[in-house]
Amino acid sequence: MTKRLEGKIAVITGAASGIGLASTERFIAEGAKVVAGDVQDAKGAALQTRFDGQLVYQNCDVTQEEAIKELLARASTEYGGLDILFNNAGAVGAIAPLEELDIAGFDATLALLLRSVICGMRHAVPFMLARGGGAIINTASVAAFSAGWAPFSYSVAKGAVLHATKLAAAELGRHAIRVNAVCPGLIATSIFGTAMGASREQADQMAAMVAMRAGSAQPLKGNAPEDIANAVLYLASDEARFVSGAHILVDGAMLTGPRHSWDPSDPGVMGRLFDLTAEQIAQMGRRP
Repeated sequence: MTKRLEGKIAVITGAASGIGLASTERFIAEGAKVVAGDVQDAKGAALQTRFDGQLVYQNCDVTQEEAIKELLARASTEYGGLDILFNNAGAVGAIAPLEELDIAGFDATLALLLRSVICGMRHAVPFMLARGGGAIINTASVAAFSAGWAPFSYSVAKGAVLHATKLAAAELGRHAIRVNAVCPGLIATSIFGTAMGASREQADQMAAMVAMRAGSAQPLKGNAPEDIANAVLYLASDEARFVSGAHILVDGAMLTGPRHSWDPSDPGVMGRLFDLTAEQIAQMGRRP
């Protein structure tokens, strides 16, 4: 049975941990050669040792355009081309609400989460043209759809990533380059710990805590990076050859509706208005 990415060459940013790591492992298992970009050099070196011959690691600060260009060029010089780009690197960034927002922090967040994605797409095009096409996947978020899921700056950036994905898909379709986005929900990664100022090691430990406790945050249980990697694999593969300008929500049905729509213990709007419990409301519904 042919592997789904056999003969494909991929670049993944933020590849050393979390969603990037899960996607790297999945891509390699499916036959791809991977150029892994990250700023966590120890983890990157371990990846290169682990997947010797199938992966090379390169330090890449995605806020620097030249670093992105060099990372993409590495795929060509190392493996002969570029078929897949997964723009995944990121962090929470500036946490302040709008009225307290430091604009320099806002700019830095957009450089990390939005400008890097646009630079990646822009500089991937020549390499993909040489291969007759390609697939680009961008990491957006549930925060792209409504307020309340992430800080202001992060949410603005992810909303823009989602729209940039559609714009790029429209422009690049004539070159057989597909552009899609994946929108994670509450996934157990180190992003939460780093946002709170924890060290990398502490943040990795906190990810395990998120994994244990986050099951109550959405209708479906589970929140593993592998769940996102599965969606990314599909978008990167030829199975999605007619899919572009789209996004896949991987959120355990978190955005299907307000909490009371899926959590029977939540009293909902009526309960809050009239100070009733969910049980009292349920009993009212059973009365003739």
